[in-house]
Amino acid sequence: MNDLFLLSEAQMRRIEPYFPRSHGVPRVDDRLVISGIVFVIRNGLRWRDAPRDYGPHKTIYNRFVRWSRLGVFNMIFAELARKAGKPRRLMIDTTHLKAHRTAASLLKRACSRRIGRTKGGLNSKLHAVCDGQGRPLIMLLSEGQMSDYKGAALMLAALPKAKELLGDKGYDADWFRKALAERGITVCIPSKSNRKAPIEHDRTLYRQRHKIENMFGRLKDWRRVHTRYDRCAIRSCQQSVSPHSSSSGYDQ
Repeated sequence: MNDLFLLSEAQMRRIEPYFPRSHGVPRVDDRLVISGIVFVIRNGLRWRDAPRDYGPHKTIYNRFVRWSRLGVFNMIFAELARKAGKPRRLMIDTTHLKAHRTAASLLKRACSRRIGRTKGGLNSKLHAVCDGQGRPLIMLLSEGQMSDYKGAALMLAALPKAKELLGDKGYDADWFRKALAERGITVCIPSKSNRKAPIEHDRTLYRQRHKIENMFGRLKDWRRVHTRYDRCAIRSCQQSVSPHSSSSGYDQ
């Protein structure tokens, strides 16, 4: 028990206000169960392999599924991001999440899967916006074949006010540049090679875009984020937001 990973008391105080109230029979200790969820996601374990000190593995799994459906983790993510203050700079990018065979079942199910086929096989794509320090603000899960700018269109309404936005060539679209300009956001996006009249961008500023790549790297250190094991998209996306802290309305 001494070596068991547990969220600190300070961390619990930050997220407890967003927990649903317990009705009827008192539920298993929140700190143990949430710590167990974090432990499973970080280490890529099966739920049944969660250490018994966290409580019954079915309780840990059921709490994760139930609170995912209720949007509890999305709420925590959104509130923690909001408390960081208004960002001056935004960065946008995507990364692929490999779908494990347990998630890529061909059986038709009621829940949305957001798994598509690309050259690399079956996978999903995580679209994200972070601030200038590499802290995630918006996340969206889509099929792997969705283009970057289509994902940007789905996240556009959720973009917070900012001075500038950095993105790679995948976001070089006239409609996207215009939409950002209407919001008063300066664009720092390189032009695609097939653009007839290339648009200049701030090359020095563009070098800061590595921070969103670093963010994806840290996210993928959590093994159940790096590889999708769940068929249902809502649970896969919750695993992406659980270790950090708004989400879009596409599939959360």
